[in-house]
Amino acid sequence: MKVWVSLALPAVLVPLGLRFGSTVAEESKEAAEIRAKYSRPAAIPFPDRNPYSALKAALGKMLFFHPLLSRSGTISCATCHNPSLSWGDGLARAVGEDPKGLPLRSPTLIDVAFTQPLGCDGKFRDIESVTFGPIMGGANMNLTGSELIDRLSTSPAYVDAFPSAYGDSAITRPRIEAALATFERTIVADESPFDRWIAGDETAISAAAKRGFALFNGKARCSDCHSGPSFTDGSFQDIGTAKDGDIGRGRLFPTSQKLRYAFKTPTLRNVAQRAPYMHDGSVATLEEVIELYDQGGIDRPSRSLSIKPACPQ
Repeated sequence: MKVWVSLALPAVLVPLGLRFGSTVAEESKEAAEIRAKYSRPAAIPFPDRNPYSALKAALGKMLFFHPLLSRSGTISCATCHNPSLSWGDGLARAVGEDPKGLPLRSPTLIDVAFTQPLGCDGKFRDIESVTFGPIMGGANMNLTGSELIDRLSTSPAYVDAFPSAYGDSAITRPRIEAALATFERTIVADESPFDRWIAGDETAISAAAKRGFALFNGKARCSDCHSGPSFTDGSFQDIGTAKDGDIGRGRLFPTSQKLRYAFKTPTLRNVAQRAPYMHDGSVATLEEVIELYDQGGIDRPSRSLSIKPACPQ
């Protein structure tokens, strides 16, 4: 269960898509309510079946940064989810053991605890279920589960770390999944100037940023999908760009018209440092992303109702 901060926020100085004819008091209340929706959570949610412990998180961190998890011994989870690159890799398409690369880009892990299900098509129900996908993927880390357990069982560091985390020496796939998931849930966004502004510091961001926030929540309708503390509602949307067999969540729900070409709404945390954009890395800059949305994308039955040309012909 998620726990959220409850803050008494002052009103924003710029009206945020407010009703025509509303009073100043009504405008202030509505603006404050909008700002409150972006308050950072008070705690990280951990599932009852995999509760947090510092020792388990430490084991997960060891595993995350260790290239022993790949067949060649040269690739770790951090290769694609590099903390110095906002927990992504800065590439249009991820590259693993196969130099030809993978069909999709590496998503950031920032705020991953708050954005389940996971995967651009939502095929993973939680972080635990993701773990062995990349490890066992032939083009990714290309290592079987049994081979990984054998490697860990002969490593003195892990022979010590697993009993510390779990109370006995058994090294199993569920324990590997639980440890990695525990560590990854601790990867949350640092406090930003925006967060300080949301908490009441009117000097934390510029007047231009405040106008942008008003547009974001008003006419531009960005908040239709990029809402809340992590700037995503976790939904799956067709924004009118994917083509042909790249059908996203539609692959899992082949009879759904609305989910054809639909991909998960990503977080916007650290977004300026996470180019290129889109699930396939096909858009190079944020300016191009905005232009793409202004154009409206491919007009088809599955396209999100929030996506439409800014200036219809």
